[in-house]
Amino acid sequence: MLQIGFIRENQEKVIKALAKRNIDAKATVDEVVQLDEKRRSTQVELDNILSESNKLSKDIGDLMKAGEKSKATILKEKTVILKEKSKDLAEKADALANELLEKLHTLPNLPADIVPEGKTPEENVNVFQEGAIPVLHEGAQPHWELVKKYDIIDFELGNKITGAGFPVYKGKGAKLQRALITYFLDKNTDAGYKEYQVPHLVNEASAYGTGQLPDKDGQMYHDATDNLYLIPTAEVPVTNLFRDVILNENELPVLATGYTPCFRREAGSYGAHVRGLNRLHQFDKVEIVRIEHPEKSYEALEGMVEHVKMILQELKLPYRILRLCGGDMGFTSALTYDFEVFSTAQDRWLEISSVSNFETFQANRLKLRYKDKDGKNQLAHTLNGSSLALPRVLAGILENYQTPEGIVIPEVLRKYTGFDLID
Repeated sequence: MLQIGFIRENQEKVIKALAKRNIDAKATVDEVVQLDEKRRSTQVELDNILSESNKLSKDIGDLMKAGEKSKATILKEKTVILKEKSKDLAEKADALANELLEKLHTLPNLPADIVPEGKTPEENVNVFQEGAIPVLHEGAQPHWELVKKYDIIDFELGNKITGAGFPVYKGKGAKLQRALITYFLDKNTDAGYKEYQVPHLVNEASAYGTGQLPDKDGQMYHDATDNLYLIPTAEVPVTNLFRDVILNENELPVLATGYTPCFRREAGSYGAHVRGLNRLHQFDKVEIVRIEHPEKSYEALEGMVEHVKMILQELKLPYRILRLCGGDMGFTSALTYDFEVFSTAQDRWLEISSVSNFETFQANRLKLRYKDKDGKNQLAHTLNGSSLALPRVLAGILENYQTPEGIVIPEVLRKYTGFDLID
């Protein structure tokens, strides 16, 4: 959430920055500033009345001690009137604060200066590409055909149990999935990330804290009875470990990682681009989260990018890195890099990771702060990234590593799978 003080002092800057997201925010910014002015003036009026009421209470006590009860009674009548006024003003101030908060929740984060302008994914900027695209044998197939051929993932069985988008992993497919999860976690913990196992359901405060609500309301699975949400990513519970926390500056940075299943209601269109593992309602993902000093967060972001690059290099998958344009960035992000793996069998790029810096946007919602050298509380910067999302990584491995004899397991995974080939 954007800070009201920053908006108030930088109205034109905020409007211009959000225009990079293709949002005309002038009316909302004007309304936010006006609401804040009303809230502040109401609070000043309330504070003055409370101050006057406190003074009268002291005067009443002095008069009672002096035996001047009649004068004290007159002042008591005034305090009754002031009490009613203060009650009305307190209610008005709370209502204005809530209305202001609702408006602030509708404003996305401001894009960083290096975010390119653009409206669609086609306008994202390719900043890095590595790895040779393999030449497949004649008759090579997309992964949704391969998994049937080798009986390693069953989409129809998942559809019977739950519905479309909930696959069942079988035999070597299940082992390869588990191997990838363990490999990703090992790479993250070796890099200094502390591993957490976290709940897969979160409360409303947690969903607000990381910005899924109200922006993604309706896209998450919601249990109305207990008002809990199935997580769309481990980012939500892992980052919320630090909600309402004040860290000491020497505790920064905080590095966390965790594996969770992820759940998303998003309904996709039909076609090859969403077939098989390309888009699911339940999928596995390993996440990395960082809490950083504001002066070091962009250096940390580059480090996260390098970390994901190293994993893809070890898997020997062809990949590219995109800097997302303003129109394609997530609601909470200030800067996002997307990683995409090339699927030779599908002849297209598949997104497998997003690495983002949220600056203070999430921390402001979370009340996640650190105490600086002067003892003052400051908002931290939060970052997160997929390291990695499994479905499309798995799809890339199945398609790019297929041979006439079977699917070769990447060398780095063989100690985890216990086998070299799916045949």
